[in-house]
Amino acid sequence: MSVKLKISKIIRYLLLAIIALGTAFPFYWMVISGFKTNDEIWQFPPTFWPETFLWSNYVDAWNAAPFARYILNSTGVALAICLFQIVNSSMMAYALTHMKFRLKGTLTSLILVGYMIPSTAVYLPSYMVLSELNLLDSYTGLIVSNCVSVFSIFLIRQAFMQVSHELVEAGQLDGASHFRILWTIIAPLVRSSFAVMVLITFIEQYNNYFWPMLITKDPDLQLVSAGLRSFFVEGGAYGLAWPQIMAASAFTIAPLLVLFVFTQKTIMQSVNMTAGVNKN
Repeated sequence: MSVKLKISKIIRYLLLAIIALGTAFPFYWMVISGFKTNDEIWQFPPTFWPETFLWSNYVDAWNAAPFARYILNSTGVALAICLFQIVNSSMMAYALTHMKFRLKGTLTSLILVGYMIPSTAVYLPSYMVLSELNLLDSYTGLIVSNCVSVFSIFLIRQAFMQVSHELVEAGQLDGASHFRILWTIIAPLVRSSFAVMVLITFIEQYNNYFWPMLITKDPDLQLVSAGLRSFFVEGGAYGLAWPQIMAASAFTIAPLLVLFVFTQKTIMQSVNMTAGVNKN
């Protein structure tokens, strides 16, 4: 390897390291600030390490609000939405890629156009539909209103397009139904794309704030984002208990970190597979 290539490689790794540190630093600052005093958080120049680790800040934050319920609410709703989106997106993507029917191109175009519509533009009609169905202020309303995602359909469709149609035809010759071909032949081949979809959907729904606040009023149904707001503003922590606020923010993202740990290997396989396809 020439000196020029070595220097180029070193520079590339340094840039990636700087980007990685810049991405991780806000998380580090949030977690470490949960161990500081209020004065340490606001002092200048800032300290990157607390003088004394105050573990009581995390305990106080956990006891100050029902964060266990908030986390369970968000986790349960997000997982249910992910499950419904896997089923709905898979069936729609299969129809758009491996089935023949009239107006198939038109339907595909409509779905792509729907991806361009801001989610806030459909809040009012969605609210009215849920109201007519008596699904406001309920977990069912939260889940049903998010069980179909244009982004998920588009993502899984792109993955299904990489699967040879000859596999589908072979399954049909063996007498397999479309449902069986979908779940026993195609789905296992693109499981990495499903992992990416689940991760993105779970993060989006777990952090969802405006829509759940709009259709739910019962405090027992609050999700993490709304619970943090209640603790931050309504609970009187605004400007008074920044260490507890940082601590609460830190432990509420724990489910996201756990999900990423379990899916990162599959996600990397998806990235490598996509890179290989693009290279070929």
